[in-house]
Amino acid sequence: MGPCDPEELRTLFLFEKLDDDQLAWLCAEGRIEEFEPGFAYREGEPAVCFYVLIEGSVVLSRRVGEDDVEIVRTGDRGVYAGAFQAYLGDRIRQTYTNSLRITTPSRFYVLDADKFAQLMRDWFPMALHVLEGLFFGTQTTQQAVEQRERLLALGSLSAGLTHELNNPASAAQRSAAGMLEELRVYGQEQFNLGKLCLSGSEVERIASWEAKVRSGAKPSSELRESDQAAREDTILEWLRRKNVESAWKIAPELAEYGIDLEQLDELSGALEPAATAAVLSQFASSLRAERIAAAMLHSTARIFDLIGAIKDYSYMDRAPIQDIDIPQSLETTLAMVASRLRDVKVVRDFELGLPHISAYGGELNQVWTALIENALDAVQDKGQIKLAARTNGDLIVVEISDNGPGVPEDQQARIFEPFFTTKGPGSGLGLGLDTVNRIVRIHRGYVSVESKPGKTCFQVRLPIQQLQAY
Repeated sequence: MGPCDPEELRTLFLFEKLDDDQLAWLCAEGRIEEFEPGFAYREGEPAVCFYVLIEGSVVLSRRVGEDDVEIVRTGDRGVYAGAFQAYLGDRIRQTYTNSLRITTPSRFYVLDADKFAQLMRDWFPMALHVLEGLFFGTQTTQQAVEQRERLLALGSLSAGLTHELNNPASAAQRSAAGMLEELRVYGQEQFNLGKLCLSGSEVERIASWEAKVRSGAKPSSELRESDQAAREDTILEWLRRKNVESAWKIAPELAEYGIDLEQLDELSGALEPAATAAVLSQFASSLRAERIAAAMLHSTARIFDLIGAIKDYSYMDRAPIQDIDIPQSLETTLAMVASRLRDVKVVRDFELGLPHISAYGGELNQVWTALIENALDAVQDKGQIKLAARTNGDLIVVEISDNGPGVPEDQQARIFEPFFTTKGPGSGLGLGLDTVNRIVRIHRGYVSVESKPGKTCFQVRLPIQQLQAY
């Protein structure tokens, strides 16, 4: 620590307009310190001092993943760093927003954070009010617009999910109505069959025939459409010759199930014509009921899949930090935007055996949603998007790319800025990518973009080991 000279402070651009009393106050309240190469402070530590470089050289860096990424390297006298937001007091978290590394032996004027806050309040009251207004006004505006953007995103997801849920729900409802009708038909056919007072041996022959038919069934899905139509016409003609009522209703079901004339002849040879007609009517009704039940199961399974996707997407009923499977997280997000993927080709390239990471699952899904929806906007819901995930050293790299027109080169450097958007008025508020950047930085990762006509690729890098989200 050396003596503080007011005249030396006056040579620094930050203090050159101060009067003698103010310079004397700075020397009385602050100090001159000499530092050897190394860190003066690190990002995230409590911000306790304000530093002004007198001589030497420094590097300012920000933490990205496990690395400190250089932002500024300078030896300019008078550059400052540290607790320069101390004047805001406890209204914000008072920690260093970057790291200060000294590269050569250097001298600094150092002022404690509380003294710097006092200086700002006493010497620049009007400027302080302006700075406070700008800082908190920007925060308030950003929070309001972020809330609006979140609501818009939620509305978009809700609309898509409503569409996705409506289809299987409507199908299940139609199937349920059809099942009610078919149960009435089946009951009537059972009654008709019961009126025939069949003998025990006849009942056994019917049961044996049905079991044999079911075990050897060849569904029409294995036939060409023309072969299926021919089979149905053949069965319809056979039923008419046997005077079977509602032959037009029975024939499609029997043909669909793969029944042939040999099997029909086998049944009719063992029963009276009336019994044959009743058995075939009942059997066709049971086939229709089974088909309807299968459709209901398929529709309700789709509904449960969507509900599961919603729970996975939002990480409902889970701890704030979860063990995240990145490919599964991306697939869940795709399920949430499925209504926009009708005419979009989705290419997946996931490295096998990707390690899981500890992260805020719901917030990471917001990142994937924003980037996937940006890609869908770029291709106008009819091109191709690609999702890729791989390891690169101690990082997981996630890439979301599209074959759209690209982002103009002069705008690429600004797309992560708050309120900046390349979309037309009302189409975006410009906080989607800012939110992406903020969430990724919370996870100590970083996001970048490369774009040219025909390909835009957003790349998100997240550390694998010892991720301490906060």
